[in-house]
Amino acid sequence: FSCLHAPCSGPVGGVAGAQSRSEDEESLGVKDVKRTATQAFGSSVPKRRSSSRSIKRKKFDDELVESSLVKSSTRVKGPPVIEPVRCSGSEPSSSEKKKVAKSGTALTPPLTMVMNPAPLTKRVKKSKQPLHITKDLGRWKPTDDLLLINAVLQTTDLTSVHLGVKFSCRFTLREIKERWYALLYDPVISKLAWQAMRQLHPEAIAAIQSKALFSQTEEAMLAKIGSTSQPKLDVFQELLSNYPAVFHPSRTPKSLLVHWQLLKQYYLLDDQSVQPLPKGDQVLNFSDAEQMVDDVKLKESRDEVLEHELMVSDRHQKREIRQLEQELPRWQVLVDSITGMSMPDFDNQTLAALRGRMVRYLMRSREITLGRATKDKQIDVDLSLEGPAWKISRKQGIIKLKNNGDFFIANEGRRPIYIDGRPVLSGNKWKLNNNSVVEIAGLRFVFLINLELISLIKAEAAKMAPQ
Repeated sequence: FSCLHAPCSGPVGGVAGAQSRSEDEESLGVKDVKRTATQAFGSSVPKRRSSSRSIKRKKFDDELVESSLVKSSTRVKGPPVIEPVRCSGSEPSSSEKKKVAKSGTALTPPLTMVMNPAPLTKRVKKSKQPLHITKDLGRWKPTDDLLLINAVLQTTDLTSVHLGVKFSCRFTLREIKERWYALLYDPVISKLAWQAMRQLHPEAIAAIQSKALFSQTEEAMLAKIGSTSQPKLDVFQELLSNYPAVFHPSRTPKSLLVHWQLLKQYYLLDDQSVQPLPKGDQVLNFSDAEQMVDDVKLKESRDEVLEHELMVSDRHQKREIRQLEQELPRWQVLVDSITGMSMPDFDNQTLAALRGRMVRYLMRSREITLGRATKDKQIDVDLSLEGPAWKISRKQGIIKLKNNGDFFIANEGRRPIYIDGRPVLSGNKWKLNNNSVVEIAGLRFVFLINLELISLIKAEAAKMAPQ
């Protein structure tokens, strides 16, 4: 250790000189700390006259680096945070001296300045503020705010607003109160709501103002009109012109007439009185009767046996109804035959007839064609005369009489032909009997045979057979 205190030449002497200078500057730094502490704590420490100017002398390289670090730290805004410093009376230990000797020019500044975190907290608050503001703007729309303001100005009662105004969604009374107080006392929400309402279209604003609730003064003016009179729009126009301060600017004579009719319906006019409730068992309307009904008496115990019997009988009835629906065409043919409608007066040349509701087609040749007649093609039986035949082919089918006296129908169209409920597809044929029901594309016909003429044909065919 003697070489550190004794003056010596060479690099060792330079290190020792740097150590002594750093210790001197550290002592000067401690004095500056004490001076700033006395200024910060006020008059509790007695003031001492001293000069704050440093001694002007040439600085070595390590001192230049240290002074630049101190100047850059003092430029930072905010109050300085002082690190714990040794007392002036205590001398540095030998270990500290060794550390200083080894570190060389890398000396730590006596005072360290720390950034004040206040600006960071302010920035965080600014970033979070819009989230807090827009949190309440989810369900409330500008139209709802305008409705709320108009309704409160008319009625001055939030309960009436909750019961009488129809908002874009269902709000509770508590939500309406909170929104109204926010519009009154929260400057940020009121400003945003005001900006949103100013962006509404004038037609939307007029429609909202036309839905404003009627105030008590307006209803009092309308109640003065007698219930026996039948006022016209001129009367309400005169009211609007005479009392412009009483009625809302969006009121029209027609709206006043409609509201007056509602007041008359609910007996709220001045010359009307509500009828007292009857003292006896007399019932005025359905709502009164419903209140008198005892719900306990309406509840009856379930009878499982009865329910099972009702279910079985219901099945039987449905089954019988289906059977009757299926047998209906057959019964229709029998009724026609009894009444004589199915037995027309055949002449000697008519072999059979195809009778519909509107038209009756006579078959006077052994082969006839059925279908839809056009300008280019003519057929024997034009089904379009009976009804709508746009689904029927131009040549739907052929009815042919064979030598043995049997009639057959051949389907040559695209759609099937139903004979007594049985489908005959395209390219197939089926035998026709007397009173057979022929259905083609929704058109129904009854095929009637001239049995006398057919029996003669069968007899002649039997005579010709042995020959």
